Amino acid sequence: MFTNDTIFYKKLWSLMLPMMLQNLMLALVAVADAFMLGGMDQNYMSAVSLATQIQFIQNMLLSAATGGLAILGAQYWGRGNIKTVDDIFCMALRLCGLVSIAFFIACICFPQYLMLFFTDEPVLIGYGVQYLRIAGFSYLLTGISQCYLVVMKISEHALTTALISSATVGINIALNAILIYGKLGITPMGVRGAATATLSARMIELACCILISSRPGYIRPYLTRLFQRNRELARDFRKCAMPILGASLFWGVGFTSYSSFMGHLGVDAAAANSVAAVVRDIICCLSAGISGAAGIMVGNELGAGNLKRGKLYGTRMMKISFVCGVAMMVLMGISAPFILHFVKLTPQAAVYLKGMFVVLCVYMIGRSVNEITINGVFGSGGDTMFDVYSLAVTMWGIAIPLAALGTYRFHWPVIVVYACTCIDEVGKIPWTLYHFRKYKWVKDLTHTGMEQKEKS
Repeated sequence: MFTNDTIFYKKLWSLMLPMMLQNLMLALVAVADAFMLGGMDQNYMSAVSLATQIQFIQNMLLSAATGGLAILGAQYWGRGNIKTVDDIFCMALRLCGLVSIAFFIACICFPQYLMLFFTDEPVLIGYGVQYLRIAGFSYLLTGISQCYLVVMKISEHALTTALISSATVGINIALNAILIYGKLGITPMGVRGAATATLSARMIELACCILISSRPGYIRPYLTRLFQRNRELARDFRKCAMPILGASLFWGVGFTSYSSFMGHLGVDAAAANSVAAVVRDIICCLSAGISGAAGIMVGNELGAGNLKRGKLYGTRMMKISFVCGVAMMVLMGISAPFILHFVKLTPQAAVYLKGMFVVLCVYMIGRSVNEITINGVFGSGGDTMFDVYSLAVTMWGIAIPLAALGTYRFHWPVIVVYACTCIDEVGKIPWTLYHFRKYKWVKDLTHTGMEQKEKS
Protein backbone atom coordinates (compact mmCIF):
# COMPACT_ATOMS: atom_id res chain seq x y z
CA MET A 1 0.00 0.00 0.00
CA PHE A 2 2.74 2.45 0.96
CA THR A 3 6.25 2.80 -0.41
CA ASN A 4 9.63 4.05 0.72
CA ASP A 5 9.49 7.12 -1.54
CA THR A 6 11.27 9.52 0.80
CA ILE A 7 10.85 12.49 -1.55
CA PHE A 8 7.07 12.05 -1.60
CA TYR A 9 6.69 11.71 2.16
CA LYS A 10 9.16 14.47 2.95
CA LYS A 11 7.20 16.90 0.79
CA LEU A 12 3.89 15.61 2.19
CA TRP A 13 5.00 16.23 5.78
CA SER A 14 6.51 19.62 4.96
CA LEU A 15 3.19 20.77 3.48
CA MET A 16 0.70 18.84 5.61
CA LEU A 17 2.01 19.81 9.05
CA PRO A 18 1.99 23.61 8.52
CA MET A 19 -1.44 23.45 6.87
CA MET A 20 -2.80 21.24 9.61
CA LEU A 21 -1.37 23.64 12.20
CA GLN A 22 -2.92 26.60 10.42
CA ASN A 23 -6.35 24.95 10.29
CA LEU A 24 -6.00 23.90 13.91
CA MET A 25 -5.17 27.43 15.00
CA LEU A 26 -8.21 28.77 13.17
CA ALA A 27 -10.42 26.10 14.75
CA LEU A 28 -9.06 26.98 18.19
CA VAL A 29 -10.62 30.42 17.86
CA ALA A 30 -14.02 28.74 17.69
CA VAL A 31 -13.03 26.60 20.68
CA ALA A 32 -12.05 29.70 22.65
CA ASP A 33 -15.33 31.41 21.75
CA ALA A 34 -17.36 28.32 22.68
CA PHE A 35 -15.64 27.69 26.03
CA MET A 36 -15.32 31.31 27.11
CA LEU A 37 -18.80 32.35 26.06
CA GLY A 38 -20.29 29.07 27.25
CA GLY A 39 -18.66 29.62 30.61
CA MET A 40 -20.71 32.81 31.00
CA ASP A 41 -24.01 31.81 29.40
CA GLN A 42 -25.07 28.89 27.18
CA ASN A 43 -27.09 31.31 25.03
CA TYR A 44 -23.98 33.42 24.35
CA MET A 45 -22.26 30.37 22.90
CA SER A 46 -25.27 29.27 20.86
CA ALA A 47 -25.89 32.75 19.43
CA VAL A 48 -22.29 33.31 18.33
CA SER A 49 -22.11 29.82 16.85
CA LEU A 50 -25.17 30.58 14.71
CA ALA A 51 -23.97 34.10 13.83
CA THR A 52 -20.60 32.84 12.58
CA GLN A 53 -22.45 30.77 10.00
CA ILE A 54 -22.62 34.04 8.04
CA GLN A 55 -18.85 34.06 7.72
CA PHE A 56 -19.02 30.38 6.88
CA ILE A 57 -21.16 31.25 3.84
CA GLN A 58 -18.76 34.05 2.93
CA ASN A 59 -15.86 31.62 3.09
CA MET A 60 -17.71 29.30 0.72
CA LEU A 61 -17.90 32.10 -1.84
CA LEU A 62 -14.31 33.11 -1.26
CA SER A 63 -13.23 29.50 -1.74
CA ALA A 64 -14.19 29.72 -5.41
CA ALA A 65 -11.61 32.45 -5.99
CA THR A 66 -8.97 31.01 -3.69
CA GLY A 67 -9.63 27.51 -5.08
CA GLY A 68 -9.03 28.70 -8.63
CA LEU A 69 -5.91 30.47 -7.38
CA ALA A 70 -4.67 27.30 -5.69
CA ILE A 71 -5.33 24.99 -8.67
CA LEU A 72 -3.88 27.13 -11.43
CA GLY A 73 -1.24 28.66 -9.18
CA ALA A 74 0.12 25.28 -8.11
CA GLN A 75 0.38 24.10 -11.72
CA TYR A 76 2.08 27.25 -12.98
CA TRP A 77 4.39 27.23 -9.97
CA GLY A 78 5.32 23.64 -10.84
CA ARG A 79 6.13 24.85 -14.36
CA GLY A 80 8.18 27.75 -12.97
CA ASN A 81 6.01 30.54 -14.45
CA ILE A 82 6.02 33.12 -11.65
CA LYS A 83 4.49 36.02 -13.61
CA THR A 84 1.36 34.01 -14.40
CA VAL A 85 1.02 33.04 -10.74
CA ASP A 86 1.06 36.75 -9.89
CA ASP A 87 -1.61 37.46 -12.54
CA ILE A 88 -3.83 34.76 -11.02
CA PHE A 89 -3.19 36.28 -7.58
CA CYS A 90 -4.46 39.68 -8.76
CA MET A 91 -7.51 38.06 -10.33
CA ALA A 92 -8.40 36.35 -7.06
CA LEU A 93 -7.90 39.57 -5.08
CA ARG A 94 -10.43 41.41 -7.25
CA LEU A 95 -13.09 38.74 -6.77
CA CYS A 96 -12.51 38.32 -3.03
CA GLY A 97 -12.69 42.07 -2.52
CA LEU A 98 -16.16 42.25 -4.07
CA VAL A 99 -17.46 39.35 -1.96
CA SER A 100 -16.04 40.85 1.22
CA ILE A 101 -17.74 44.20 0.63
CA ALA A 102 -21.11 42.53 0.05
CA PHE A 103 -20.98 40.56 3.30
CA PHE A 104 -19.80 43.58 5.25
CA ILE A 105 -22.84 45.57 4.12
CA ALA A 106 -25.23 42.70 4.93
CA CYS A 107 -23.86 42.21 8.45
CA ILE A 108 -23.82 45.90 9.34
CA CYS A 109 -27.19 46.84 7.84
CA PHE A 110 -29.35 43.71 8.14
CA PRO A 111 -28.02 41.51 10.98
CA GLN A 112 -31.42 40.68 12.47
CA TYR A 113 -32.69 39.27 9.17
CA LEU A 114 -29.58 37.13 8.83
CA MET A 115 -30.11 35.68 12.31
CA LEU A 116 -33.77 34.88 11.58
CA PHE A 117 -32.63 32.34 9.00
CA PHE A 118 -30.90 30.30 11.72
CA THR A 119 -33.22 30.61 14.70
CA ASP A 120 -36.53 32.03 15.88
CA GLU A 121 -35.38 32.32 19.50
CA PRO A 122 -35.45 36.06 20.40
CA VAL A 123 -32.61 35.77 22.92
CA LEU A 124 -30.30 34.15 20.37
CA ILE A 125 -31.21 36.69 17.69
CA GLY A 126 -30.42 39.58 20.05
CA TYR A 127 -26.97 38.29 20.98
CA GLY A 128 -26.25 37.37 17.36
CA VAL A 129 -27.02 40.91 16.17
CA GLN A 130 -24.59 42.34 18.74
CA TYR A 131 -21.88 40.04 17.41
CA LEU A 132 -22.47 40.70 13.69
CA ARG A 133 -22.50 44.50 13.96
CA ILE A 134 -18.86 44.38 15.08
CA ALA A 135 -17.56 41.20 13.41
CA GLY A 136 -18.96 42.40 10.07
CA PHE A 137 -16.01 44.79 9.76
CA SER A 138 -13.62 41.81 9.87
CA TYR A 139 -15.38 40.33 6.84
CA LEU A 140 -13.92 43.19 4.77
CA LEU A 141 -10.42 41.85 5.45
CA THR A 142 -10.90 38.08 5.37
CA GLY A 143 -10.95 37.60 1.59
CA ILE A 144 -7.79 39.62 1.01
CA SER A 145 -5.75 37.81 3.65
CA GLN A 146 -6.96 34.42 2.39
CA CYS A 147 -5.56 35.18 -1.08
CA TYR A 148 -2.18 36.07 0.42
CA LEU A 149 -2.10 32.89 2.50
CA VAL A 150 -3.00 30.64 -0.45
CA VAL A 151 -0.25 32.15 -2.60
CA MET A 152 2.27 31.59 0.19
CA LYS A 153 1.24 27.92 0.41
CA ILE A 154 1.61 27.16 -3.29
CA SER A 155 4.94 29.03 -3.50
CA GLU A 156 6.64 26.86 -0.85
CA HIS A 157 5.98 29.13 2.15
CA ALA A 158 3.42 26.92 3.91
CA LEU A 159 5.30 27.27 7.20
CA THR A 160 4.99 31.05 7.00
CA THR A 161 1.20 30.79 6.71
CA ALA A 162 1.13 28.52 9.77
CA LEU A 163 3.20 31.00 11.77
CA ILE A 164 0.99 33.93 10.78
CA SER A 165 -2.16 32.02 11.68
CA SER A 166 -0.70 30.79 14.95
CA ALA A 167 0.33 34.29 16.00
CA THR A 168 -3.00 35.90 15.11
CA VAL A 169 -4.97 33.10 16.76
CA GLY A 170 -2.92 33.52 19.94
CA ILE A 171 -3.74 37.22 19.90
CA ASN A 172 -7.41 36.46 19.23
CA ILE A 173 -7.66 34.05 22.17
CA ALA A 174 -5.86 36.45 24.51
CA LEU A 175 -8.17 39.28 23.49
CA ASN A 176 -11.15 36.95 23.95
CA ALA A 177 -10.18 36.36 27.57
CA ILE A 178 -9.62 40.07 28.20
CA LEU A 179 -12.70 41.44 26.44
CA ILE A 180 -15.29 38.71 27.10
CA TYR A 181 -14.63 38.46 30.83
CA GLY A 182 -13.43 42.02 31.35
CA LYS A 183 -9.82 41.53 32.45
CA LEU A 184 -7.24 44.30 33.00
CA GLY A 185 -9.89 46.69 34.25
CA ILE A 186 -12.05 46.45 31.12
CA THR A 187 -15.83 46.09 31.53
CA PRO A 188 -17.01 42.57 30.53
CA MET A 189 -18.28 42.72 26.94
CA GLY A 190 -19.65 39.19 26.37
CA VAL A 191 -20.46 38.53 22.71
CA ARG A 192 -19.29 42.02 21.72
CA GLY A 193 -15.92 41.18 23.22
CA ALA A 194 -15.64 38.05 21.08
CA ALA A 195 -16.48 40.07 17.96
CA THR A 196 -13.95 42.79 18.81
CA ALA A 197 -11.25 40.20 19.36
CA THR A 198 -12.01 38.64 15.97
CA LEU A 199 -11.82 42.01 14.21
CA SER A 200 -8.51 42.88 15.87
CA ALA A 201 -6.99 39.51 14.89
CA ARG A 202 -8.07 39.87 11.25
CA MET A 203 -6.49 43.34 11.06
CA ILE A 204 -3.20 41.99 12.41
CA GLU A 205 -3.32 38.98 10.07
CA LEU A 206 -3.74 41.10 6.95
CA ALA A 207 -0.98 43.47 8.05
CA CYS A 208 1.40 40.52 8.56
CA CYS A 209 0.53 39.09 5.13
CA ILE A 210 1.24 42.36 3.34
CA LEU A 211 4.49 43.04 5.19
CA ILE A 212 5.89 39.51 4.79
CA SER A 213 4.93 39.32 1.11
CA SER A 214 6.97 42.45 0.43
CA ARG A 215 10.15 40.50 1.26
CA PRO A 216 12.35 38.90 -1.46
CA GLY A 217 11.28 35.39 -2.47
CA TYR A 218 7.57 36.04 -1.92
CA ILE A 219 4.87 36.70 -4.52
CA ARG A 220 2.97 39.96 -4.11
CA PRO A 221 0.41 41.79 -6.27
CA TYR A 222 1.69 44.68 -8.37
CA LEU A 223 -0.68 47.65 -8.55
CA THR A 224 0.09 48.10 -12.25
CA ARG A 225 -1.30 44.60 -12.97
CA LEU A 226 -4.02 44.46 -10.30
CA PHE A 227 -6.78 45.56 -12.69
CA GLN A 228 -5.35 44.18 -15.93
CA ARG A 229 -7.29 41.33 -17.55
CA ASN A 230 -5.78 38.36 -19.35
CA ARG A 231 -8.62 36.78 -21.34
CA GLU A 232 -7.00 33.38 -21.81
CA LEU A 233 -6.06 33.13 -18.15
CA ALA A 234 -9.48 34.43 -17.07
CA ARG A 235 -11.14 31.68 -19.11
CA ASP A 236 -9.02 29.00 -17.44
CA PHE A 237 -9.72 30.56 -14.05
CA ARG A 238 -13.48 30.45 -14.67
CA LYS A 239 -13.30 26.79 -15.72
CA CYS A 240 -11.73 25.97 -12.36
CA ALA A 241 -13.52 28.49 -10.16
CA MET A 242 -17.13 28.28 -11.36
CA PRO A 243 -17.63 24.61 -10.44
CA ILE A 244 -15.93 25.34 -7.10
CA LEU A 245 -18.38 28.21 -6.62
CA GLY A 246 -21.31 25.94 -7.42
CA ALA A 247 -20.03 23.25 -5.05
CA SER A 248 -19.28 25.85 -2.37
CA LEU A 249 -22.79 27.27 -2.57
CA PHE A 250 -24.33 23.80 -2.54
CA TRP A 251 -22.20 22.74 0.41
CA GLY A 252 -22.14 26.08 2.25
CA VAL A 253 -25.88 26.79 2.13
CA GLY A 254 -26.64 23.13 2.78
CA PHE A 255 -24.22 22.89 5.69
CA THR A 256 -25.58 26.12 7.14
CA SER A 257 -29.11 24.76 6.88
CA TYR A 258 -27.99 21.94 9.18
CA SER A 259 -27.33 24.54 11.89
CA SER A 260 -30.72 26.04 11.11
CA PHE A 261 -32.40 22.68 11.72
CA MET A 262 -30.66 22.36 15.06
CA GLY A 263 -31.55 25.94 15.97
CA HIS A 264 -35.23 25.25 15.32
CA LEU A 265 -35.13 22.14 17.54
CA GLY A 266 -34.52 24.28 20.63
CA VAL A 267 -31.73 25.94 22.58
CA ASP A 268 -30.41 22.62 23.96
CA ALA A 269 -30.06 21.13 20.48
CA ALA A 270 -28.40 24.34 19.24
CA ALA A 271 -25.95 24.31 22.15
CA ALA A 272 -25.01 20.63 21.67
CA ASN A 273 -24.57 21.19 17.93
CA SER A 274 -22.33 24.20 18.63
CA VAL A 275 -19.95 22.09 20.72
CA ALA A 276 -20.07 19.13 18.31
CA ALA A 277 -19.24 21.45 15.39
CA VAL A 278 -16.20 22.84 17.19
CA VAL A 279 -14.82 19.37 18.01
CA ARG A 280 -15.55 18.16 14.48
CA ASP A 281 -13.72 21.11 12.93
CA ILE A 282 -10.66 20.59 15.15
CA ILE A 283 -10.31 16.91 14.27
CA CYS A 284 -10.97 17.57 10.58
CA CYS A 285 -7.85 19.76 10.54
CA LEU A 286 -5.96 16.52 9.88
CA SER A 287 -7.80 15.73 6.65
CA ALA A 288 -7.76 19.41 5.64
CA GLY A 289 -3.97 19.51 5.96
CA ILE A 290 -3.53 16.39 3.83
CA SER A 291 -6.06 17.69 1.30
CA GLY A 292 -4.15 20.95 0.90
CA ALA A 293 -0.88 19.09 0.52
CA ALA A 294 -2.43 16.74 -2.06
CA GLY A 295 -3.65 19.63 -4.17
CA ILE A 296 -0.22 21.27 -4.27
CA MET A 297 1.87 18.10 -4.70
CA VAL A 298 -0.28 16.54 -7.42
CA GLY A 299 -0.82 19.94 -9.07
CA ASN A 300 2.91 20.68 -9.19
CA GLU A 301 3.59 17.39 -10.98
CA LEU A 302 0.72 17.79 -13.45
CA GLY A 303 1.69 21.38 -14.23
CA ALA A 304 5.29 20.32 -14.81
CA GLY A 305 4.06 17.77 -17.34
CA ASN A 306 4.81 14.75 -15.13
CA LEU A 307 1.37 13.18 -15.59
CA LYS A 308 2.48 9.67 -14.66
CA ARG A 309 3.98 10.83 -11.37
CA GLY A 310 0.97 13.04 -10.68
CA LYS A 311 -1.30 10.02 -11.13
CA LEU A 312 0.90 7.99 -8.78
CA TYR A 313 0.80 10.74 -6.15
CA GLY A 314 -2.97 11.00 -6.45
CA THR A 315 -3.38 7.26 -5.92
CA ARG A 316 -1.26 7.39 -2.79
CA MET A 317 -3.27 10.30 -1.44
CA MET A 318 -6.53 8.41 -1.95
CA LYS A 319 -5.18 5.46 0.06
CA ILE A 320 -3.89 7.78 2.77
CA SER A 321 -7.39 9.30 3.05
CA PHE A 322 -8.77 6.04 4.47
CA VAL A 323 -6.00 5.81 7.06
CA CYS A 324 -6.65 9.43 7.99
CA GLY A 325 -10.39 8.72 8.32
CA VAL A 326 -9.81 5.89 10.79
CA ALA A 327 -7.44 8.08 12.81
CA MET A 328 -10.04 10.85 12.94
CA MET A 329 -12.72 8.39 14.06
CA VAL A 330 -10.51 7.25 16.95
CA LEU A 331 -9.74 10.84 17.93
CA MET A 332 -13.44 11.68 18.02
CA GLY A 333 -14.17 8.72 20.29
CA ILE A 334 -11.30 9.56 22.63
CA SER A 335 -12.20 13.26 22.89
CA ALA A 336 -15.87 12.75 23.80
CA PRO A 337 -15.45 12.15 27.57
CA PHE A 338 -13.10 15.13 27.98
CA ILE A 339 -15.41 17.53 26.13
CA LEU A 340 -18.44 16.42 28.11
CA HIS A 341 -16.53 17.01 31.33
CA PHE A 342 -15.33 20.53 30.57
CA VAL A 343 -18.26 22.09 28.68
CA LYS A 344 -21.03 23.65 30.74
CA LEU A 345 -24.33 22.36 29.29
CA THR A 346 -27.81 21.58 30.55
CA PRO A 347 -28.45 17.86 31.23
CA GLN A 348 -30.59 17.55 28.07
CA ALA A 349 -27.95 19.27 25.90
CA ALA A 350 -25.31 16.90 27.29
CA VAL A 351 -27.44 13.89 26.27
CA TYR A 352 -27.76 15.31 22.76
CA LEU A 353 -24.00 15.88 22.57
CA LYS A 354 -23.22 12.25 23.45
CA GLY A 355 -25.39 11.04 20.60
CA MET A 356 -23.83 13.52 18.17
CA PHE A 357 -20.35 12.23 19.01
CA VAL A 358 -21.42 8.68 18.10
CA VAL A 359 -22.73 9.88 14.73
CA LEU A 360 -19.55 11.87 14.08
CA CYS A 361 -17.35 8.80 14.61
CA VAL A 362 -18.89 7.27 11.47
CA TYR A 363 -18.99 10.60 9.65
CA MET A 364 -15.22 11.09 9.98
CA ILE A 365 -14.29 8.34 7.51
CA GLY A 366 -16.47 9.80 4.79
CA ARG A 367 -15.28 13.33 5.50
CA SER A 368 -11.62 12.32 5.21
CA VAL A 369 -11.98 10.32 1.99
CA ASN A 370 -14.07 12.97 0.25
CA GLU A 371 -12.07 15.98 1.42
CA ILE A 372 -8.69 14.58 0.41
CA THR A 373 -9.82 12.91 -2.82
CA ILE A 374 -12.33 15.46 -4.13
CA ASN A 375 -10.87 18.74 -2.88
CA GLY A 376 -7.22 17.70 -3.07
CA VAL A 377 -6.67 15.16 -5.85
CA PHE A 378 -9.55 15.98 -8.20
CA GLY A 379 -9.08 19.72 -7.75
CA SER A 380 -5.35 19.54 -8.56
CA GLY A 381 -6.17 18.67 -12.17
CA GLY A 382 -9.17 20.96 -12.54
CA ASP A 383 -11.72 18.13 -12.18
CA THR A 384 -14.04 20.30 -10.10
CA MET A 385 -17.48 19.49 -11.55
CA PHE A 386 -17.71 16.15 -9.76
CA ASP A 387 -18.08 17.93 -6.43
CA VAL A 388 -21.13 19.79 -7.75
CA TYR A 389 -22.84 16.61 -8.96
CA SER A 390 -22.12 14.67 -5.79
CA LEU A 391 -23.42 17.45 -3.54
CA ALA A 392 -26.57 17.87 -5.63
CA VAL A 393 -27.39 14.18 -5.19
CA THR A 394 -26.19 13.26 -1.69
CA MET A 395 -26.67 16.53 0.20
CA TRP A 396 -29.58 18.24 -1.56
CA GLY A 397 -31.26 15.10 -2.81
CA ILE A 398 -30.97 13.01 0.36
CA ALA A 399 -29.54 14.62 3.51
CA ILE A 400 -31.34 17.99 3.51
CA PRO A 401 -34.81 16.65 2.58
CA LEU A 402 -34.56 13.97 5.29
CA ALA A 403 -33.39 16.46 7.94
CA ALA A 404 -36.05 19.01 6.93
CA LEU A 405 -38.83 16.43 7.09
CA GLY A 406 -37.56 15.19 10.43
CA THR A 407 -37.43 18.72 11.85
CA TYR A 408 -40.59 20.34 10.54
CA ARG A 409 -42.95 17.50 9.58
CA PHE A 410 -42.33 14.29 11.51
CA HIS A 411 -40.57 15.79 14.57
CA TRP A 412 -37.95 13.08 14.82
CA PRO A 413 -35.59 12.93 17.81
CA VAL A 414 -32.72 15.41 17.69
CA ILE A 415 -30.05 12.73 17.17
CA VAL A 416 -31.94 11.18 14.25
CA VAL A 417 -32.16 14.58 12.55
CA TYR A 418 -28.47 15.15 13.24
CA ALA A 419 -27.63 11.76 11.69
CA CYS A 420 -29.53 12.80 8.57
CA THR A 421 -27.27 15.85 8.27
CA CYS A 422 -24.19 13.59 8.27
CA ILE A 423 -25.37 10.88 5.88
CA ASP A 424 -24.17 12.63 2.72
CA GLU A 425 -20.44 12.26 3.42
CA VAL A 426 -20.68 8.51 4.02
CA GLY A 427 -22.96 8.03 1.02
CA LYS A 428 -20.50 9.71 -1.34
CA ILE A 429 -17.63 7.26 -0.77
CA PRO A 430 -18.50 4.62 -3.44
CA TRP A 431 -19.24 7.31 -6.03
CA THR A 432 -16.01 9.13 -5.23
CA LEU A 433 -13.91 5.97 -5.66
CA TYR A 434 -15.65 5.13 -8.95
CA HIS A 435 -14.95 8.60 -10.33
CA PHE A 436 -11.36 8.49 -9.12
CA ARG A 437 -10.63 5.51 -11.35
CA LYS A 438 -11.77 7.41 -14.43
CA TYR A 439 -8.63 9.59 -13.99
CA LYS A 440 -10.25 12.70 -15.44
CA TRP A 441 -8.21 14.67 -12.91
CA VAL A 442 -4.89 13.74 -14.57
CA LYS A 443 -4.58 16.95 -16.66
CA ASP A 444 -2.01 19.67 -17.31
CA LEU A 445 -3.90 22.99 -17.22
CA THR A 446 -0.97 25.26 -18.10
CA HIS A 447 -0.30 26.93 -21.45
CA THR A 448 3.13 27.19 -23.06
CA GLY A 449 1.98 30.50 -24.52
CA MET A 450 2.04 32.01 -21.06
CA GLU A 451 5.70 31.12 -20.72
CA GLN A 452 6.54 32.70 -24.07
CA LYS A 453 4.79 35.91 -23.08
CA GLU A 454 6.74 36.02 -19.86
CA LYS A 455 10.09 35.57 -21.65
CA SER A 456 9.28 38.23 -24.22
